Amino acid sequence: MGGGRRCTGFVREGCLLHWDIISKLGGLLFVNLILSGDNAVVIAMASRRLKGSLRRKAIVWGAAGAVGLRMVFAAAVTFLLSIPFLRALGGALLCWISWGLVQEEDGDEEGKVPGGGAAEGSGRGVWDAVKIIVLADAVMSLDNVIALVGIAGGNLWLLGVGLLISIPLVIWGSTLLSALLERLPILVYAGAALLVYVAVEMLFEDEALRGVLAPLADVEWAVGLLAAALFTAAAWAWARVRRRGGEA
Repeated sequence: MGGGRRCTGFVREGCLLHWDIISKLGGLLFVNLILSGDNAVVIAMASRRLKGSLRRKAIVWGAAGAVGLRMVFAAAVTFLLSIPFLRALGGALLCWISWGLVQEEDGDEEGKVPGGGAAEGSGRGVWDAVKIIVLADAVMSLDNVIALVGIAGGNLWLLGVGLLISIPLVIWGSTLLSALLERLPILVYAGAALLVYVAVEMLFEDEALRGVLAPLADVEWAVGLLAAALFTAAAWAWARVRRRGGEA
């Protein structure tokens, strides 16, 4: 007949369920923040030429589009994983996007590369940057979603809440990186090298290529670093050739 409150089985189960949801949501936020690093790099690189409110619009819409894509992929992840060479194609596309972003840094004034420096008041540059962000994120989101769905335990509602809450974090990280790239343009090469490394990881994870690349599985990291280094050297050399051609 003690005066203390006793927790019934029903209340105990409710407390455990409540804690389970909180822990999963916290895990989603933490892992999504880590996995969003490459996405923040893309957003920052694509919007770095824009100024003021145009940059803010590109970052916000790009981040929202990136999270929206992850929610769509979460619903179709099983089907997408069954498509052969999908990751390999995505890796090749990511390298192409990285090349375009690096060459843009070296002065494509004719607007051949999307996301170029639009003047304040022009909406074209914003949507060009958003298109690059969404396209790159569509390539990188598949693997990220696999991890996030696993943490959410298949609960798409919980996954959606976690992704929506993560939007401000992605926006903050992208804004910080964009300002840093504007001050230190050489870091664009480092960002592109990171994206190429991610592309190599996608090649190794492609089901259709896993058997072929199995002998290199233990040195995947070295292959990724070598590919990133070769890409950076080729992009830098090509930029010098273009510069010399423009001066001639």
